[in-house]
Order: sequence, then C-alpha cells, then structure tokens
Amino acid sequence: MAQEYLNRLVTPAVAEAQAHYYGRAMAMGGAVSTDPLGEDERGFIASRDSFYMATVSENGWPYIQHRGGRRGFLRVVSPTSLAFADYKGNRQMLSTGNLAKADRVSLFLMDYPQRARLKILGHARVEDAREHPELVARFAESADQRLVERMFFIDVVSFDWNCPKYITPRFTAEEVAEAVAPLRVRIAELEAQLNART
Repeated sequence: MAQEYLNRLVTPAVAEAQAHYYGRAMAMGGAVSTDPLGEDERGFIASRDSFYMATVSENGWPYIQHRGGRRGFLRVVSPTSLAFADYKGNRQMLSTGNLAKADRVSLFLMDYPQRARLKILGHARVEDAREHPELVARFAESADQRLVERMFFIDVVSFDWNCPKYITPRFTAEEVAEAVAPLRVRIAELEAQLNART
C-alpha cells in the first residue's frame, strides 16, 4: 500500500473507530503528498474495461458512477495522472457538476476473476470536448470520438490494493467464451467420432 492513501483517509474519527473496535488505531507516517503509480498499478489500469468513480455533491451527498468502455479506456498519462473520454449518457451530469465544486475523486477498479481491487484517490477536472478536439483525438478511440462530450483528467494522490477475501469472482461473456472454447472443440470432435461410427 502507498503511504499517502491512509494518511489522507484516517481522520481522527476513523482512528477513534479503529481504537474502539480493535483496541488501537493505525500508526500513520508523515505526509508524503503523493504516491506515483507503479508498474503493477499501471498495468492493472490498462487492462480494465470499467471502474467506479465517487464524487461528493456540494450539499455533501456522495455519488458513485460506473464508467465502462474498451479495455484500457482509462489511460495512464503518467505515473501521477490518468485520463478518460466521457460519452453521451443519461444527461444527469452528476459527476461533472460535483467536480465543478469539489475536485476530489475516489476510483475503484475491479478484476473480479482474479479477485483484485485497486483504489485510487485523486483530484479531477473536466474539459469540454467541443473546446479540445485534440484531447478527444488523443484519448478516445477513433470510432467513438464523435460521441465524446467531455474529457476527465485525474491527478493521482495515492492508491491502495485490497485483500481478495470478499470479492466474488465474476466473468464477462468474453471471458466465459474463452474458457469454454476448448470444451466446445472437444465436444465437436467427440460428436464427429460418434457420427462416424453410425
């Protein structure tokens, strides 16, 4: 785990809860300010086709949004910055509006088959795609560029990996098809053998 993640999140109230339930609070180190993403984190991000992003509204309510796209649509720009293209959706604009007032975000990136979860803290900004066609060309697939309305840029503060204990393995249709492909081939071979005998 990167040091700054818990430095930011273990507030006095969190430390009090830790002491209440476990007899003591976590010892926190000195401020680091930011933790750059390492090779493992960058590779994990590049292989994701979805993630969850939390923001907070100006009236204090948290909001979590699911974002999905082609594998690697969340781009690692540098060890301390991420970017992704945001497409036409339900027009509620909740995350975009929230970020106009408070730029803090928390991302959850899941790998359900491997039971892995990467959490990222950062500061985000939104750029209007109409005003920055060069950013759309850089961060969106060419076939999807006409659908891009906004670009999100996230300055990474820190990250943390969670234990797999309560992550239920789930698989995409593509992953299931890949796993059963050898079985389908074998079934076809056996059916061909049976048909040849009759």
